[in-house]
Amino acid sequence: MKLALAPMEGLIDEHMRAFLTRDRAFDHCVTEFLRISDQLLPKRVFQRICPEHRNDWKTPSGTPVHLQLLGSDPLLMAQNARRGALLGAPVIDVNFGCPSKTVNSNRGGSVLLQDPQEIYDILIAMRQAIPPHVPLTAKMRLGYEDKSLALDNALAMEAAGIDALCIHARTKVEGYKPPAHWQWIAKIKEQVKIPVTANGEIWTLEDYKKCQQVSGCDDIMLGRGAVASPNLALQIKSLAAGKEIKIGDWHTRLHDMLQMIRETIDCGNSKFAAGRIKQWLVYLQRGYPEASPFFQRAKRVKTSLQMIELLEQEIADFNGHPT
Repeated sequence: MKLALAPMEGLIDEHMRAFLTRDRAFDHCVTEFLRISDQLLPKRVFQRICPEHRNDWKTPSGTPVHLQLLGSDPLLMAQNARRGALLGAPVIDVNFGCPSKTVNSNRGGSVLLQDPQEIYDILIAMRQAIPPHVPLTAKMRLGYEDKSLALDNALAMEAAGIDALCIHARTKVEGYKPPAHWQWIAKIKEQVKIPVTANGEIWTLEDYKKCQQVSGCDDIMLGRGAVASPNLALQIKSLAAGKEIKIGDWHTRLHDMLQMIRETIDCGNSKFAAGRIKQWLVYLQRGYPEASPFFQRAKRVKTSLQMIELLEQEIADFNGHPT
Protein backbone atom coordinates (compact mmCIF):
# COMPACT_ATOMS: atom_id res chain seq x y z
CA MET A 1 0.00 0.00 0.00
CA LYS A 2 1.35 3.39 -1.03
CA LEU A 3 0.12 6.88 -0.18
CA ALA A 4 0.65 9.87 -2.46
CA LEU A 5 0.16 13.55 -1.70
CA ALA A 6 -1.82 15.23 -4.48
CA PRO A 7 -0.83 18.43 -6.22
CA MET A 8 -3.17 21.30 -5.32
CA GLU A 9 -2.57 24.40 -7.40
CA GLY A 10 -2.01 27.47 -5.25
CA LEU A 11 -1.97 25.60 -1.93
CA ILE A 12 0.37 22.61 -1.74
CA ASP A 13 3.66 24.34 -2.45
CA GLU A 14 7.12 23.43 -1.18
CA HIS A 15 6.24 24.58 2.36
CA MET A 16 3.02 22.60 2.58
CA ARG A 17 4.75 19.59 1.02
CA ALA A 18 7.48 19.80 3.66
CA PHE A 19 4.92 20.03 6.45
CA LEU A 20 2.60 17.26 5.26
CA THR A 21 5.45 14.83 4.56
CA ARG A 22 7.40 15.50 7.77
CA ASP A 23 6.22 12.27 9.44
CA ARG A 24 7.18 10.23 6.32
CA ALA A 25 3.72 8.75 5.94
CA PHE A 26 3.55 9.68 2.24
CA ASP A 27 5.52 7.63 -0.28
CA HIS A 28 5.71 10.50 -2.75
CA CYS A 29 4.19 13.88 -3.55
CA VAL A 30 3.62 15.81 -6.78
CA THR A 31 4.38 19.42 -7.69
CA GLU A 32 1.76 21.96 -8.67
CA PHE A 33 1.38 21.70 -12.44
CA LEU A 34 3.93 23.34 -14.71
CA ARG A 35 1.99 24.78 -17.64
CA ILE A 36 3.50 24.05 -21.06
CA SER A 37 2.12 26.37 -23.72
CA ASP A 38 4.49 27.79 -26.32
CA GLN A 39 8.13 27.06 -25.54
CA LEU A 40 10.78 24.85 -24.02
CA LEU A 41 10.95 26.32 -20.55
CA PRO A 42 14.29 27.40 -19.06
CA LYS A 43 15.91 25.51 -16.21
CA ARG A 44 14.98 28.16 -13.65
CA VAL A 45 11.24 27.61 -14.22
CA PHE A 46 11.53 23.91 -13.37
CA GLN A 47 13.55 24.77 -10.30
CA ARG A 48 10.99 27.36 -9.22
CA ILE A 49 8.07 24.92 -9.41
CA CYS A 50 10.12 22.39 -7.43
CA PRO A 51 12.59 24.08 -5.06
CA GLU A 52 13.24 20.59 -3.68
CA HIS A 53 15.53 20.05 -6.68
CA ARG A 54 18.24 21.36 -4.36
CA ASN A 55 17.64 18.29 -2.18
CA ASP A 56 17.71 15.70 -4.98
CA TRP A 57 13.98 16.26 -5.66
CA LYS A 58 13.01 15.29 -2.13
CA THR A 59 11.28 17.09 0.72
CA PRO A 60 13.31 17.68 3.91
CA SER A 61 11.98 14.36 5.25
CA GLY A 62 13.27 12.53 2.17
CA THR A 63 9.91 12.10 0.38
CA PRO A 64 10.35 12.06 -3.43
CA VAL A 65 8.72 14.89 -5.39
CA HIS A 66 7.35 14.08 -8.85
CA LEU A 67 7.18 16.76 -11.54
CA GLN A 68 3.74 17.41 -13.04
CA LEU A 69 3.32 18.95 -16.50
CA LEU A 70 0.13 20.29 -18.09
CA GLY A 71 -0.39 21.05 -21.75
CA SER A 72 -1.59 19.67 -25.09
CA ASP A 73 1.18 20.13 -27.67
CA PRO A 74 2.90 16.73 -28.05
CA LEU A 75 6.25 18.16 -29.18
CA LEU A 76 6.45 20.80 -26.47
CA MET A 77 5.26 18.40 -23.79
CA ALA A 78 7.92 15.93 -24.92
CA GLN A 79 10.70 18.53 -24.96
CA ASN A 80 9.82 19.83 -21.53
CA ALA A 81 9.40 16.34 -20.10
CA ARG A 82 12.89 15.49 -21.30
CA ARG A 83 14.30 18.64 -19.76
CA GLY A 84 12.60 17.89 -16.45
CA ALA A 85 13.97 14.35 -16.47
CA LEU A 86 17.49 15.54 -17.28
CA LEU A 87 17.25 18.05 -14.42
CA GLY A 88 16.68 15.13 -12.06
CA ALA A 89 12.91 14.74 -11.71
CA PRO A 90 12.42 11.15 -10.50
CA VAL A 91 9.01 10.83 -12.23
CA ILE A 92 7.21 12.89 -14.88
CA ASP A 93 3.47 13.13 -14.26
CA VAL A 94 0.88 14.56 -16.68
CA ASN A 95 -2.23 16.44 -15.61
CA PHE A 96 -5.44 15.36 -17.34
CA GLY A 97 -7.62 16.26 -14.39
CA CYS A 98 -7.55 20.01 -13.72
CA PRO A 99 -11.16 21.32 -13.94
CA SER A 100 -10.23 25.02 -14.10
CA LYS A 101 -12.11 26.91 -16.82
CA THR A 102 -9.01 28.96 -17.64
CA VAL A 103 -6.84 25.88 -17.94
CA ASN A 104 -9.45 23.99 -19.99
CA SER A 105 -9.98 26.91 -22.36
CA ASN A 106 -6.28 26.72 -23.18
CA ARG A 107 -6.43 22.98 -23.97
CA GLY A 108 -5.04 21.77 -20.70
CA GLY A 109 -6.27 19.45 -17.95
CA SER A 110 -9.59 17.63 -18.06
CA VAL A 111 -10.76 19.11 -21.38
CA LEU A 112 -8.42 16.64 -23.10
CA LEU A 113 -10.50 13.74 -21.79
CA GLN A 114 -12.85 14.38 -24.71
CA ASP A 115 -10.28 12.95 -27.12
CA PRO A 116 -8.43 9.71 -26.21
CA GLN A 117 -6.38 9.91 -29.42
CA GLU A 118 -5.03 13.33 -28.46
CA ILE A 119 -4.11 11.99 -25.03
CA TYR A 120 -2.30 9.07 -26.67
CA ASP A 121 -0.39 11.41 -29.01
CA ILE A 122 0.78 13.57 -26.11
CA LEU A 123 1.90 10.68 -23.93
CA ILE A 124 3.59 8.60 -26.64
CA ALA A 125 5.67 11.64 -27.61
CA MET A 126 6.65 12.17 -23.99
CA ARG A 127 7.45 8.52 -23.40
CA GLN A 128 9.77 8.47 -26.40
CA ALA A 129 11.49 11.67 -25.31
CA ILE A 130 12.39 10.88 -21.72
CA PRO A 131 15.02 8.33 -20.64
CA PRO A 132 13.62 4.80 -20.29
CA HIS A 133 14.49 4.62 -16.59
CA VAL A 134 12.35 7.67 -15.74
CA PRO A 135 8.72 6.65 -15.09
CA LEU A 136 5.92 8.50 -16.89
CA THR A 137 2.61 8.67 -15.02
CA ALA A 138 -0.72 10.42 -15.49
CA LYS A 139 -3.64 11.68 -13.45
CA MET A 140 -7.13 11.79 -14.95
CA ARG A 141 -10.73 12.37 -14.00
CA LEU A 142 -13.52 10.05 -15.09
CA GLY A 143 -14.35 12.35 -17.98
CA TYR A 144 -15.26 15.88 -18.98
CA GLU A 145 -19.05 16.10 -19.19
CA ASP A 146 -19.76 12.41 -18.57
CA LYS A 147 -17.99 9.09 -17.97
CA SER A 148 -18.53 7.55 -21.41
CA LEU A 149 -14.84 7.78 -22.37
CA ALA A 150 -13.37 6.85 -18.98
CA LEU A 151 -12.13 3.43 -20.05
CA ASP A 152 -11.06 4.60 -23.50
CA ASN A 153 -8.92 7.33 -21.94
CA ALA A 154 -7.30 4.96 -19.47
CA LEU A 155 -6.54 2.41 -22.21
CA ALA A 156 -5.08 5.14 -24.43
CA MET A 157 -2.77 6.18 -21.60
CA GLU A 158 -1.69 2.60 -21.00
CA ALA A 159 -1.08 2.04 -24.71
CA ALA A 160 1.11 5.14 -24.82
CA GLY A 161 3.40 3.58 -22.25
CA ILE A 162 2.66 5.24 -18.92
CA ASP A 163 3.88 3.35 -15.87
CA ALA A 164 1.02 4.18 -13.49
CA LEU A 165 -2.33 5.97 -13.45
CA CYS A 166 -4.06 7.99 -10.75
CA ILE A 167 -7.82 8.48 -11.11
CA HIS A 168 -9.86 11.21 -9.48
CA ALA A 169 -13.29 9.60 -9.24
CA ARG A 170 -15.37 12.46 -10.68
CA THR A 171 -15.83 14.22 -14.01
CA LYS A 172 -14.88 17.80 -14.71
CA VAL A 173 -18.53 18.86 -14.56
CA GLU A 174 -18.95 17.14 -11.19
CA GLY A 175 -16.01 19.15 -9.89
CA TYR A 176 -15.49 18.44 -6.20
CA LYS A 177 -19.12 17.74 -5.33
CA PRO A 178 -19.67 14.52 -3.39
CA PRO A 179 -19.89 11.68 -3.92
CA ALA A 180 -16.74 10.36 -5.54
CA HIS A 181 -17.55 7.43 -7.83
CA TRP A 182 -14.91 4.96 -6.64
CA GLN A 183 -16.75 2.07 -8.31
CA TRP A 184 -15.70 3.51 -11.67
CA ILE A 185 -12.07 3.23 -10.64
CA ALA A 186 -12.68 -0.47 -10.01
CA LYS A 187 -14.12 -0.84 -13.53
CA ILE A 188 -11.03 0.75 -15.06
CA LYS A 189 -8.66 -1.17 -12.84
CA GLU A 190 -10.12 -4.44 -14.10
CA GLN A 191 -9.24 -3.49 -17.69
CA VAL A 192 -5.71 -2.08 -17.40
CA LYS A 193 -2.52 -3.83 -16.33
CA ILE A 194 -0.66 -0.82 -14.94
CA PRO A 195 -0.88 0.18 -11.25
CA VAL A 196 -3.90 2.37 -10.43
CA THR A 197 -4.15 4.86 -7.58
CA ALA A 198 -7.55 6.05 -6.29
CA ASN A 199 -8.22 9.69 -5.44
CA GLY A 200 -11.19 11.80 -4.41
CA GLU A 201 -13.33 12.53 -1.32
CA ILE A 202 -11.06 10.81 1.21
CA TRP A 203 -11.38 12.92 4.35
CA THR A 204 -11.21 10.35 7.14
CA LEU A 205 -9.85 6.95 8.04
CA GLU A 206 -13.30 5.47 7.31
CA ASP A 207 -13.33 7.13 3.87
CA TYR A 208 -9.96 5.55 3.17
CA LYS A 209 -11.18 2.08 4.13
CA LYS A 210 -14.31 2.43 1.99
CA CYS A 211 -12.37 3.81 -0.98
CA GLN A 212 -9.97 0.87 -0.88
CA GLN A 213 -12.86 -1.58 -0.68
CA VAL A 214 -14.96 -0.05 -3.46
CA SER A 215 -12.16 0.93 -5.86
CA GLY A 216 -10.10 -2.22 -5.34
CA CYS A 217 -6.99 -0.02 -5.09
CA ASP A 218 -4.28 -0.52 -2.52
CA ASP A 219 -2.67 2.80 -3.47
CA ILE A 220 -4.41 6.04 -2.51
CA MET A 221 -3.75 9.73 -3.23
CA LEU A 222 -4.83 12.27 -0.63
CA GLY A 223 -5.44 15.93 -1.43
CA ARG A 224 -7.92 18.11 0.42
CA GLY A 225 -8.29 15.48 3.15
CA ALA A 226 -4.59 15.73 4.00
CA VAL A 227 -4.79 19.53 4.21
CA ALA A 228 -7.91 19.42 6.40
CA SER A 229 -6.49 16.70 8.64
CA PRO A 230 -2.67 16.80 8.52
CA ASN A 231 -2.35 13.55 10.48
CA LEU A 232 -4.60 11.56 8.14
CA ALA A 233 -1.75 9.96 6.19
CA LEU A 234 -0.05 8.89 9.42
CA GLN A 235 -3.37 7.50 10.68
CA ILE A 236 -3.66 5.40 7.52
CA LYS A 237 -0.09 4.14 7.64
CA SER A 238 -0.43 3.34 11.34
CA LEU A 239 -3.59 1.32 10.71
CA ALA A 240 -1.62 -1.61 9.31
CA ALA A 241 0.59 -1.62 12.40
CA GLY A 242 -2.42 -1.68 14.71
CA LYS A 243 -1.64 1.74 16.14
CA GLU A 244 -4.05 4.61 16.76
CA ILE A 245 -2.95 8.15 15.88
CA LYS A 246 -4.96 11.17 17.00
CA ILE A 247 -5.61 13.96 14.54
CA GLY A 248 -4.16 16.72 16.75
CA ASP A 249 -6.07 19.48 18.52
CA TRP A 250 -6.65 23.10 17.53
CA HIS A 251 -3.66 24.23 19.60
CA THR A 252 -1.44 21.95 17.50
CA ARG A 253 -2.84 23.36 14.27
CA LEU A 254 -2.22 26.95 15.44
CA HIS A 255 1.44 26.15 16.02
CA ASP A 256 1.57 24.43 12.62
CA MET A 257 0.24 27.55 10.90
CA LEU A 258 2.64 29.79 12.80
CA GLN A 259 5.58 27.62 11.81
CA MET A 260 4.37 27.49 8.22
CA ILE A 261 4.06 31.25 7.80
CA ARG A 262 7.45 31.90 9.39
CA GLU A 263 9.15 29.38 7.12
CA THR A 264 7.40 30.85 4.10
CA ILE A 265 8.62 34.35 5.01
CA ASP A 266 12.15 33.09 5.65
CA CYS A 267 12.20 31.67 2.11
CA GLY A 268 11.32 35.08 0.67
CA ASN A 269 7.67 34.39 -0.07
CA SER A 270 6.10 36.80 2.41
CA LYS A 271 3.82 38.28 -0.27
CA PHE A 272 1.77 35.08 -0.43
CA ALA A 273 2.21 33.77 3.11
CA ALA A 274 -0.93 35.24 4.70
CA GLY A 275 -3.08 34.14 1.76
CA ARG A 276 -1.86 30.56 2.04
CA ILE A 277 -2.84 30.48 5.72
CA LYS A 278 -6.32 31.70 4.81
CA GLN A 279 -6.61 28.95 2.20
CA TRP A 280 -5.53 26.38 4.74
CA LEU A 281 -8.13 27.62 7.22
CA VAL A 282 -10.89 26.98 4.68
CA TYR A 283 -10.08 23.26 4.89
CA LEU A 284 -9.33 23.17 8.62
CA GLN A 285 -12.88 24.34 9.30
CA ARG A 286 -14.06 20.89 8.27
CA GLY A 287 -12.56 19.19 11.33
CA TYR A 288 -11.93 21.98 13.81
CA PRO A 289 -14.89 24.06 15.09
CA GLU A 290 -12.46 26.67 16.40
CA ALA A 291 -11.22 27.33 12.86
CA SER A 292 -14.45 29.04 11.73
CA PRO A 293 -14.43 32.04 14.10
CA PHE A 294 -10.68 32.34 13.68
CA PHE A 295 -11.07 32.38 9.90
CA GLN A 296 -13.52 35.27 10.15
CA ARG A 297 -10.83 37.30 11.92
CA ALA A 298 -8.08 36.09 9.60
CA LYS A 299 -9.99 37.19 6.49
CA ARG A 300 -9.43 40.81 7.49
CA VAL A 301 -5.66 40.38 7.74
CA LYS A 302 -3.70 42.03 4.93
CA THR A 303 -0.04 41.30 5.71
CA SER A 304 2.03 38.35 6.83
CA LEU A 305 3.14 40.13 9.98
CA GLN A 306 -0.47 40.79 10.91
CA MET A 307 -1.22 37.10 10.44
CA ILE A 308 1.67 36.17 12.72
CA GLU A 309 0.35 38.54 15.37
CA LEU A 310 -3.14 37.05 15.07
CA LEU A 311 -1.82 33.50 15.39
CA GLU A 312 0.34 34.40 18.38
CA GLN A 313 -2.62 36.05 20.09
CA GLU A 314 -4.83 33.01 19.43
CA ILE A 315 -2.19 30.74 20.91
CA ALA A 316 -1.85 32.97 23.95
CA ASP A 317 -5.62 33.01 24.44
CA PHE A 318 -5.75 29.23 24.07
CA ASN A 319 -2.99 28.75 26.63
CA GLY A 320 -4.71 31.09 29.05
CA HIS A 321 -8.14 29.49 28.60
CA PRO A 322 -7.63 25.82 27.69
CA THR A 323 -10.68 23.91 26.54
